[in-house]
Amino acid sequence: MSEIFSPAYIIALLTAGLAAGFAGGFFGIGGGVVTVPVLYALFRAAGAGDDASLKTAIGTSLAVIVVTSLRALGAHHRAGAVDAEVLKAWSPWIALGSATAGFLSRVIPVEALALVFAAGALFIAGQRLFVRKKSDAKAIDLSHKAIHIPVGIGTGLFSGLMGLGGGAVGVMVMRWAGRSIHQAVATASGFGVAVAAPGVAGFLIAGLDAAGRPPASIGYVEIPAFIAMALAGAVAAPQGARLAHKMQGELLSMLFGAYIAIAAIALIVDVF
Repeated sequence: MSEIFSPAYIIALLTAGLAAGFAGGFFGIGGGVVTVPVLYALFRAAGAGDDASLKTAIGTSLAVIVVTSLRALGAHHRAGAVDAEVLKAWSPWIALGSATAGFLSRVIPVEALALVFAAGALFIAGQRLFVRKKSDAKAIDLSHKAIHIPVGIGTGLFSGLMGLGGGAVGVMVMRWAGRSIHQAVATASGFGVAVAAPGVAGFLIAGLDAAGRPPASIGYVEIPAFIAMALAGAVAAPQGARLAHKMQGELLSMLFGAYIAIAAIALIVDVF
């Protein structure tokens, strides 16, 4: 228990929270690629079991994403960059997929979750590292039922299992559909709320009687970690969102793609 409240533990949480909040605001990704590996390593170091550590890392990450996504969405909305029609069409289906992911976490083994996280992160990294130019993409109606229902459910399910905001998938899809990187990031920041809110509810319930969880956990959410990361992320998310509207994002997207590839590989090495 003492390690949970040690200065090094708190500093690591605050640092990761700042990075996750900034990344969530700048890239519209929710910040889970930052928080999940950090939380998993910290919970393992504190003596929690492997399976419970990863599931609690994912559940706690989703709780943090609720806060950072709301802060980022507000900043993007004030800049006039959010596509409200797409956000409204996708959100209910993203929420449905995310809620399903929370309950599936109870029966999916830690190795499978790690593989899902790593495969998804590596795929997204590839998209970030080899960005398609807008001129290569076709204009697609993203609010059409044939698109927003299956893509919304898939985004929620995939993102919920990975502990990510929906922006990781949402930005990629919107870019494929011919939207600018700034509009994609702004709109996808709202997907994080649709993923995280029902997803964290599922993880809270699924982990209520789970063994081997970190101390001070409710279900698969570790409360001190959530508070520290959410506070830091709430400060940093609007800063990232504002910077996104001032900068050309292609180079930073590529650098971030490299980071999440490294994070995915590190998690696989740690778990296996």
